Amino acid sequence: MSRPAHPSPAGRFASSQVSVPVPEDPADVPANADVCVIGAGVMGAWTAFWARAGGAGPDEDWGGGRSVTLLDAWGAGHLRATSSDEHRIIRSAHGEDRFYARWSRRALRHWERFQEEWGVGLFHRSGVLWFAASETSWEADSEAALRSLGIPVERLDPAEIAARWPVIDPAGAAFGVFEPEAGFLMARRGVAATVAAFQRAGGRYALAAVRPGRSQGGRLLDIVDQAGRRWSAESFVFAAGPWLPKLFPDAVGDLVAVTRQPVFYIGPGEGDSRWRWDVLPAWSDDAGGCYGIPSVDDRGFKIGIDRVGPRFDPSNGERITDPDDLRLARAYMRKRFPGLADRPVLETRVCQYESTPDRHFLIDRHPAWENVWLVGGGSGHGFKHGPRIGEYVVGRLEGLPIGGQDGSDEDRFRLGPRVAQRGPHLSSDAMAEAWPVF
Repeated sequence: MSRPAHPSPAGRFASSQVSVPVPEDPADVPANADVCVIGAGVMGAWTAFWARAGGAGPDEDWGGGRSVTLLDAWGAGHLRATSSDEHRIIRSAHGEDRFYARWSRRALRHWERFQEEWGVGLFHRSGVLWFAASETSWEADSEAALRSLGIPVERLDPAEIAARWPVIDPAGAAFGVFEPEAGFLMARRGVAATVAAFQRAGGRYALAAVRPGRSQGGRLLDIVDQAGRRWSAESFVFAAGPWLPKLFPDAVGDLVAVTRQPVFYIGPGEGDSRWRWDVLPAWSDDAGGCYGIPSVDDRGFKIGIDRVGPRFDPSNGERITDPDDLRLARAYMRKRFPGLADRPVLETRVCQYESTPDRHFLIDRHPAWENVWLVGGGSGHGFKHGPRIGEYVVGRLEGLPIGGQDGSDEDRFRLGPRVAQRGPHLSSDAMAEAWPVF
């Protein structure tokens, strides 16, 4: 069995008490703050943490010294959130885009640093394997970009993939791209740990479903919750993920589309350790429309359908998978992981993507209110960047102009206009079209 060259340090924290934030009574949270962050997902949690605790930026001198309030309708890492579920892949491969590769590496350093400081296991260095459909694929572009940045990467032919991980059938893949220093993050645990650290730094955190309140002279004066409580702040950061289009129908509107994305946890056979994270890498098949994470904490092998799903209501949508979703997952496993194709489903989840047309994040001022920031549009790849996104927002709050951190690459975060650059994954649809009549 193949073991990762650099085992994850997360195992050292297996017996540590996981940091769990405890929300205050909203009535006890001060009615005014320097910064109010709405949304305690990964983007909002890290923005609030850096703003309160400080230590962000290249010289670790951004943020700190501010009074910061963090509000969320259901709590940090709740199951309706885009930042929920157990884990998320963290990788540097982003096709030709070297900007996101650099951001991912910086975010990974933050995740590794703070799992040490907080004593909470957040990152598993399983490596990440990409299955490439052709020599001119997105994966080939990723390999070239990673090599140009000095980020460790290996190209494996199908025979090498099969020899290193015998449970994988690489048939049909032109080659594989393996990132040995990549892996996956514990998602809900990571969000909870960040909010708990924010509280330890003196931040105020409460449950409240808020909307923009009164405004005057190009500024938002306050926000109001379902009970009529109001909070004012010098700056507001709405990191509300899939709820941004409803909170700001005029400013955001159709820029962020919320779609339903099914996930399955498959149970290996008894005594079968071949599917564990310390044996098998996390993986993604862009052409195959699926991705997955090996078993950790004995939860089972995770497989997600990565094609863009139907529109979804994140507040009231029923999070029940469709039988056809499972048929697609099993069809893919039969092709690539045949040893799991007929194994039982242990758990199912319905998550969501909140995608922009070009799959770039939204980080911009509200067009009418100069003290309001809109942060979201993770587009299926935002979680891993959470520490860097929060750091970037705090830099903007510090007064840095657009372009002041990463030059013209920051233009991609503007409200618009946006032009679609990559379409939805279609291979899963091709599998569905291939189903027999009887």
